[in-house]
Amino acid sequence: MIIDFGATPPIKTLSLGDGSHLANYRRVYASSEKDAARGETTLEQWFANVDAAGIDLTVIKARDVETTFGGRVTNEAVAEVVAAHPGRFLGFAGVDPNKGMTAVRELEYAVRELGLKGLNLQCFENQLAIDDRRMYPLYAKCVELDIPVNIHVGVNFSLKSSPDFGRPEMLDRVLCDFPELRAIASPPGWPWVPELLAVAWRHPNLWIGLVAMRPKLMAVENSGYGPLMQYGRTVLKDRMIVGTAWPMQPMDRVLDEVRQLPIEDDIAARWLGGNARTFLQL
Repeated sequence: MIIDFGATPPIKTLSLGDGSHLANYRRVYASSEKDAARGETTLEQWFANVDAAGIDLTVIKARDVETTFGGRVTNEAVAEVVAAHPGRFLGFAGVDPNKGMTAVRELEYAVRELGLKGLNLQCFENQLAIDDRRMYPLYAKCVELDIPVNIHVGVNFSLKSSPDFGRPEMLDRVLCDFPELRAIASPPGWPWVPELLAVAWRHPNLWIGLVAMRPKLMAVENSGYGPLMQYGRTVLKDRMIVGTAWPMQPMDRVLDEVRQLPIEDDIAARWLGGNARTFLQL
């Protein structure tokens, strides 16, 4: 089973809207986004490419950055897409930690009533550190609901937000306080990859999302991604999870680059689906 741990299909309700705070991402990913758009302009064409790539399940994520940047992909929109395409998608909720207890209640509603299966936190968009105390009620609610949380770790390319919001050592403090929290650091921490690997080695409840990156870079000397392959084929082989980040990258290229890495076939299979099944408790 192949699970894409992060993609945004061409559905209007899944678009963040203006997204002007992410304008620099368009510059950084301009080339790969152009490649990703090869004919994938309709949902039908997108599904055809998913099937051609052999992807069985795609994780889609809501986002709430209303208090900082005025944008939102609602939990209801994600739930509607999941319901409209049975077996195709698994949805994560998105709430704004700056909304306090309103966010906590929204998360509970999204899980208990809408059927979403996790929480997506893009802390740099909320202008909050991963270990900010305003995040803690949400982490506690994730433990209570027994759902995983996706946390953006690593540099962000928004010129409206500090890259320091993605430092792995802040995640370490959270996991020390919440040893029962099922978390994934996604993307995988660049340029602080060794620090993230150390955090994952310390905490068995942390997975690493190989998302929004070129997998081939793990085999390129001095790219900064090399340690992911070394540890991902050994002590952390059960905790690496691949996502295509479409439309940032063509989905078939991402999967092909994983398979072309100098890793064993069973390791690639874990990264492409087996580990996600464990993380998502499927």
